Amino acid sequence: MQGYFIELSKYFITLFMVLYTAASFYVFRYREESERHLVYLVQNGMMFLVQVLCFLTLALDSGDIQFLFFFAFVEIFMFATVMMVTMIYERANRLLLNNMCMLLGIGFCILSRMSFQRAIRQYMIAVVSLAVSLTIPYLISRIRFFKKLTWAYAAVGIALLSIVLIMGEVTRGSKISFTLGGITFQPSEFVKILFLFFLAAALWEDVSLGRVMLTTAIAGVHVIVLVVSKDLGSALIFFICYVLVVFIATKNYLYLLAGAAGGCTAAVAAYFLFGHVRDRVLAWRNPWGDVYKQGYQIANSLFAVSGGSWFGMGLLKGDPKAIPLVEADFIFSAICEELGGIFGICVILICVSSFLMIMEISVRIHDRFYQMIVYGIGVMYLFQIFLTVGGGIKFIPMTGVTLPFISYGGSSCMTSMMMFFIIQGIFIRLQQAEGRERRPGGRKAVKKGASEDKRRENG
Repeated sequence: MQGYFIELSKYFITLFMVLYTAASFYVFRYREESERHLVYLVQNGMMFLVQVLCFLTLALDSGDIQFLFFFAFVEIFMFATVMMVTMIYERANRLLLNNMCMLLGIGFCILSRMSFQRAIRQYMIAVVSLAVSLTIPYLISRIRFFKKLTWAYAAVGIALLSIVLIMGEVTRGSKISFTLGGITFQPSEFVKILFLFFLAAALWEDVSLGRVMLTTAIAGVHVIVLVVSKDLGSALIFFICYVLVVFIATKNYLYLLAGAAGGCTAAVAAYFLFGHVRDRVLAWRNPWGDVYKQGYQIANSLFAVSGGSWFGMGLLKGDPKAIPLVEADFIFSAICEELGGIFGICVILICVSSFLMIMEISVRIHDRFYQMIVYGIGVMYLFQIFLTVGGGIKFIPMTGVTLPFISYGGSSCMTSMMMFFIIQGIFIRLQQAEGRERRPGGRKAVKKGASEDKRRENG
């Protein structure tokens, strides 16, 4: 009987995941958050059922009751997150909140299957990240001088990256982190936020050639420090984000073409300058040529993805640990192996629905500063997913970046959550502005609110 349940559970996990994903796109039928309430409830139900079946399967198949205890803590975290955010911030965007919780839950499940200690550590980091992130919408609604800190964002960001370059620990040939008080930090993850705020503050009002050139020079310093540290995955994310934010700010296609040309040139230069880049390109082109050395990771990743077929081998039935660094760099392959290709596709689609919601929020914002921040977060989020998934399935060379909310990594988890809550704060501002527009007096109320905001910014 237990065997039948375990076998059937993977099909029901896939079914509930498909229904959740469908609901993630169905919400776009409605413009107002109040009209989407029923869809969000369906999402919450599907989220709970996926978690129940995943952890129950782990407990039954392993005979280890600690999976059920961990499941209880995960559900408490999910319930508390949804309830606290919606109670504290009634105007919060529920799709982004639900998707964040769903992806975190998937991460907790697959990590606990591979390393229970790492799953617990990730859970604790998520709790701390939530406590920090809950303050962000409040700060965005209260602090009015974010636009004035242009050079402070750049200075702090470059300083943090330089500290890693000088004092950082070498991990797989790159200086990407340092340890302080027994806690390991990856500053490039946090500098992403500062970098976006710098770009928005520099370009929201002035997009003249001189300002664009100055912004380019400072953005170039960020990228160069990352390249010297050999953190090429982060350097690529920063570069793409810079090019697209400059394009959205200026609407000038010449900047976009120049960025594309510069990116291609830099990619060729990186191939000849860095040995590990050449190794990854060779492994991408033909992992079977040296399957026990250069191509070992990619080959095992492809075996995992193909071995899972559509519905997966079942939790604890595969061998994801055969892939080196699976918890961080190849978590998507592990998901496809044990939960199936359909489940993996749904994970990608959930991320895409989050991106579409971020873009919808962006186009509705009238304040250029906040619009560029939201747009930049969306671009950075989607491109990071593209790099991680694309590298794992051999669509592009592996870059070694994490899958937001799912991969093991405290800095990545905290930064991703902070970014989503930055969007929540900006979305709440947008809801308040649109609410003023609907009041008697309409545009006068909006102008009055805007003038009050400007007066606060000027002190």
